[in-house]
This record gives sequence, C-alpha cells and structure tokens, in this order.
Amino acid sequence: MLDVSRLQKELVECNRDKQISGVSISLPDGSHDLTHLIGSITGPVSSPYEGGTFTIDIRLPNGYPFEPPKMQFVTKVWHPNISSQNGAICLDILKDQWSPALTLKTALLSLQALLSSPEPDDPQDAVVAQQYLRDYPKFVATASHWTAAFAKTSAGIEEKVKRLVEMGFPEDLVRNTLKSVNGDENLALEKLCSG
Repeated sequence: MLDVSRLQKELVECNRDKQISGVSISLPDGSHDLTHLIGSITGPVSSPYEGGTFTIDIRLPNGYPFEPPKMQFVTKVWHPNISSQNGAICLDILKDQWSPALTLKTALLSLQALLSSPEPDDPQDAVVAQQYLRDYPKFVATASHWTAAFAKTSAGIEEKVKRLVEMGFPEDLVRNTLKSVNGDENLALEKLCSG
C-alpha cells in the first residue's frame, strides 16, 4: 500500500529547492489523487535541452516506494533514451535498479542527468540513437529545435496564440487548447479543427 506520509515528505522536499535543482512535482489541476503526479525538469545547461521545461507524467503503483514509479515524458523530446513517439523512458532506476532508498526527486534528477548524458547504446528510440551516433551535429540541431518547439512554451506561447487566432479561432479557446496539449501548436491545431 502507498506510504502517504513518505510521499507527502517527498513532495515537500522536492519542491523546497526547485529554483536550484530545476525539478518539481505537483498534482494535476483539480486532482487530489496522490498516485498521479506531474513532474517538471529544466533542461541542463550546455545541452540541446537548455532553456526548456519538460513535463513528466508520474504514476505511483500501490507498492511504491518498493516498486518504481512509472514515468513518461509528456513534453516531446528528441533523445536516444526517450521515445519521440510516446515519451517512454529507458532508464535503469525506473526499472530493475530501483531501490526504496530512492525518491521521486532523485528519479527526476536522474532524468535531468540523462538529458545531459544520453546512452545511445541502450536506446528507447533507435532512430534518434542512430542519428546521435552517425551525425551528432544533426542530432544537436534536431534536439535544440524540438526543445524550442515543445519545451519553451512560455516564451513562444504568444506567437502560437497569435498564429492560431489569425486562422479564425477564438483566443480563449486557443489558449485553453494550447494548455491542454502542453503548447504543441500542431496538436492544438488538430484539436481546434476537429471541433
């Protein structure tokens, strides 16, 4: 059974120094379900992910902390160890190397470190791993582009709103739709067009 008191302590600890660590955890809007959390990590300095903020969906099994949390990137990211299609993560501590001594904060810090140090020989996304190994400059350019497009939503949100409003959609609807898809302009347009 989920250890609620430990989890509450972890949430306080994780959010205590979020300005320094670059990681934080919150409940989804309007939720009180402690088994479903939202993590946030900032992109590491001197990496193609610098300046981005990445959202991670966190699901806690009933056996937590004796079982690892299930984490998946919500923000699209171009990385050998993260699926560019669904955000699935290849990281040993989220699988067989998990220990109850680890916390959600250490897991998020490990994801942040993974962004700095990809492991292309143990990929989650073979296409990205091949690009990383065969054409590193192109990998860096693609990862930087994806970071700008999907992880820097606050800086470019007004531009996205303006473009979608110019297409004839109401501004309030555009803002709410962009928020629901984490700033992904293409997904927002699909949602707006489908009614």
